[in-house]
Amino acid sequence: MYPELDFDLPDPPRAAQPRDVAGWVTHIRDNEMPAFGTTVANVRQVTDDDRASAQRLAQVILQDAAMTTKVLKLANSVLYNPARQTVSTISRAIVVLGFDTVAEMALGIRLVDTLLAGGVRERVVEGMAQSFHAAVQARGLAVQLGDPRAEEIFIAALLGRVGEMAFWCFGGAAAQQLDAALREPGAVAEKVQGQVLGFRLRQLTSGLVREWRLGPLAQSVADGGAQGSRSEQLVALSHRIALAAEQGWDSPGGRATLAALSKMTGMDGEALAERLSQRAEEAASIAAGYGASEAARKIPGKVSLPLEQGAGAGGPPCADPLLQLGILRELSQLICAHGAINDVMHLALEGVYRSAGFERVLFALVNPARTQVVAKAGLGRGADALCQRFILSLNASTSDVFGEVLLHNRAICLSGDEAPGSARLRRVVGDSVCCLAPIMASGRAVGLFLGDRGSLGRIEDENAHAALVHFAQQVSLALGQGAPVS
Repeated sequence: MYPELDFDLPDPPRAAQPRDVAGWVTHIRDNEMPAFGTTVANVRQVTDDDRASAQRLAQVILQDAAMTTKVLKLANSVLYNPARQTVSTISRAIVVLGFDTVAEMALGIRLVDTLLAGGVRERVVEGMAQSFHAAVQARGLAVQLGDPRAEEIFIAALLGRVGEMAFWCFGGAAAQQLDAALREPGAVAEKVQGQVLGFRLRQLTSGLVREWRLGPLAQSVADGGAQGSRSEQLVALSHRIALAAEQGWDSPGGRATLAALSKMTGMDGEALAERLSQRAEEAASIAAGYGASEAARKIPGKVSLPLEQGAGAGGPPCADPLLQLGILRELSQLICAHGAINDVMHLALEGVYRSAGFERVLFALVNPARTQVVAKAGLGRGADALCQRFILSLNASTSDVFGEVLLHNRAICLSGDEAPGSARLRRVVGDSVCCLAPIMASGRAVGLFLGDRGSLGRIEDENAHAALVHFAQQVSLALGQGAPVS
């Protein structure tokens, strides 16, 4: 209508993408999640003050009408308030539920509200589902085991992937690029993150947890420390539970997680399945209560435990090349992600047992003085008894099978009618076909894998022996990255 006013307006300048993890921490803290940071600071100021009153916490929550409504809704839910005491004020909620529980609610609600703003929504929702599931499982385990830090453990587990979720929400073009790279066949998450971004998303979580001062437990977990304390172990195990629930309890990781749970709690079978199912259902309800309904629908519910090893078939698993390939792929991913060496060892042990065609398998380690080789774990018929017997002397002059494997780094397959040097092994294992392969670190053997055919007879081909060697090489690769062996 007015040609003289028809002129091009320049596009507003675009903020440059951060270039490193420190830049992303600053960008998310200052530009994308300032409200969450403010809530954290206000809540922490109250919770860190031993003399703080319930009224001070109530004032923090009452500043936000939406948060107030959600806290009261949660406070009246059967999950948080099974006695169904009527709660109509924030002050009453703190009295009924406890100071720490209400503070936890405030942080969780703000986190959900902030992260459901957009971005690569599918990734955000997946991360949120895993985080809520892990948090509820962690708190449940803490209560079950008498850990007094149950609410702190809940928050540490809930925020265990906060950097990852924040990146998927606010990462823009970088998030889209990473999402596409992760969808490529065979992509290993942390390796691809390093290639695309120059850092791993868990480093972003660590940086944000430090900036927001979310507490020493959350910081230790985010830093991926030694997980020495019981509380740290519970948080780490809870994330393994959430992942196993998604991948399937019959997966190698699922079975290893069940074994760790059983050892920690003393529970097994149906009792453990029932407890896990209850917490999964609780996690879905709590996620929905926090406003994450989409994430709640992604939390797996009923837990169906896998069959026991060899159940139904009347014997050990048969050789299965496809299963072997799948377990080796999972093992490679665990090693690339710098997983704990004990997890690597146990996954490799299970891989040999389930896919190579041995009746029983074990791994043994050389003691620090290199005077003994001692079995650490075994699977299969009679494996526990074999492990108890497998404590053998070792020295520089050892010239039998163990000397060949542990001093000369040779993998050996014994068919049952062999020659000199096998007497000590035969006294422990018997006359069946067995294979041994060294586990190497810094150029010398630190242990071995042993596979025993037992009553299954001779090996018709070299596949079983080759599989044992391959799994031993994978563990050696993990040790070569600097992971300590114990």
